[in-house]
Amino acid sequence: MSETILKDKLLNNVDEGLLGEISDLEQIKQGAYNIRKNGQGIERKVTENINIITKKDKPGINIYVKENTKFEIVHIPVIITESGLNDLVYNDFYIGKNANVIIIAGCGIHNDHHKDSQHDGIHRFFLEEGAKVKYIEKHYGEGKGDGKKILNPVTEVYLKKGSSMEMESSQIKGVDSTIRETIGRQEEDTNFVVSEKIMTHGNQFAKTIFDVELNGKNASTHVTSRSVATDNSEQYFISKIYGNEKSFAHSECDAIIKDNAKVTATPEITANNVDANLIHEAAIGKIAGEQLTKLMTLGLSEKEAEEEIIKGFLR
Repeated sequence: MSETILKDKLLNNVDEGLLGEISDLEQIKQGAYNIRKNGQGIERKVTENINIITKKDKPGINIYVKENTKFEIVHIPVIITESGLNDLVYNDFYIGKNANVIIIAGCGIHNDHHKDSQHDGIHRFFLEEGAKVKYIEKHYGEGKGDGKKILNPVTEVYLKKGSSMEMESSQIKGVDSTIRETIGRQEEDTNFVVSEKIMTHGNQFAKTIFDVELNGKNASTHVTSRSVATDNSEQYFISKIYGNEKSFAHSECDAIIKDNAKVTATPEITANNVDANLIHEAAIGKIAGEQLTKLMTLGLSEKEAEEEIIKGFLR
């Protein structure tokens, strides 16, 4: 059930290095997977319960998970090694009733030249009643060229009664510009948990937009953003949550800022029902002096102490 789609596009050392940063290469091939390189699918495997089909009307794939599928894993990594490439892909996930699966995505860009390389991924998740998904997405950039590494993911989540989704998103390093948009539409008794971690440096730019509608009774969401901005980088966090029924939401943004960086957090919570309980928290600041002092008394330099604090903050 394994298929190499393009035999002349086999993986080389750079490809394997990128895949190692955004996913576990050995684990990828243990379940269903689809590997995309430089705008084309190069290898795929399906299972008895998970099917992957190439779209006919636009670039991308449809992933179908049968109802009652339990604890299977789907990998859909994207790698780009071609400078100047602008890759756009549409991936749709159809998760059957009472299924429980893990989906691991992400994109790695290697750019050694002067032209910008960009990947825009539009992922839509349709969860049937009682379905559960854990979605992990990692972004990474590397290369010696001055061409930018640009990643713009869009994630749309549609949750039917009793379904839930947990989304973990992280920008590891090396991404020059990113606009990350997450949309949630929730019916009765659904739960949507989002956790993102971002680090920017140099002149990098990162913008995160959450837009969640709690449309059913007892729908809930918890959005957490942790970020570190250093040098001259800029970050923007925008959270929009609408409680249209008896519901609960908690949105929080915590950021560490250093040097000449800039971080802006913009909360917007709208209660359209008297029983909507919506909370937003935001905290932006530098590393506390007492934290540095404590670690430095243990023998660390100031730089080493900062690195340890940041590592723990983003863990």
